[in-house]
Amino acid sequence: MLVIKNLTKIYKGTTKGISNISLHVEKGDIYAFIGHNGAGKTTLLKAITGIHPFDSGEVKIDGTDVSADPLEVKRRIAYVPDNPDIYEFMTGIQYLNFTADVFGVSTAEREERIARYAEEFEIAGSLGDLISGYSHGMKQKLVLISAMIHEPKLLIMDEPFVGLDPKAAFLLKEHMRKMTAGGCAIFFSTHVLDVAEKLCNKVAIIKEGHLVTSGLMSDVVKETSLEDIFLETVSDAK
Repeated sequence: MLVIKNLTKIYKGTTKGISNISLHVEKGDIYAFIGHNGAGKTTLLKAITGIHPFDSGEVKIDGTDVSADPLEVKRRIAYVPDNPDIYEFMTGIQYLNFTADVFGVSTAEREERIARYAEEFEIAGSLGDLISGYSHGMKQKLVLISAMIHEPKLLIMDEPFVGLDPKAAFLLKEHMRKMTAGGCAIFFSTHVLDVAEKLCNKVAIIKEGHLVTSGLMSDVVKETSLEDIFLETVSDAK
């Protein structure tokens, strides 16, 4: 579903970025991408979604090259950024309908999905309010709903659990499992290591822009824990 080959992106005038990263995310994967602050997680996520151009390498999503046909790629994915910066002059329902329009979701489908997700995430009563009045957690819930409304083939998320209350976090995990059971693939960054270890079947660890390890969670963790493996890589970096 997502194939990254030798991806490199270095910001001009700095040594920061990512270097020669290769990963393969398959249908049905819940793939965790972890690393310390500034390791390059967000840089990679923005590169594979087409937000940032990259210096070299190749990214294909569902067989389509991101550089060659970025619009077609965007039709097949959803991206949840680490900070829910959305159109605050809109109401919640206007934003969800706007997103549904962009992705060509039919009236019947969007109405059913919006009603269901809004009720589950407990923001149904606030959809008529301006987003400017939403809390961070409410904005995060709205962005998550907008990401699921067109049933993407690949869901890419940057720290999706930040700002969510325990019930919403549990609900998101349940939806992630349902989506991947239906053939979707999920690739997301997180600092919540215990959640990643329990939820994900695969993991990749990045350090200072370089991939340290990747593969099946069981193979990476083995007899220890993901937290121990991560702390070991941080210690090695020092």
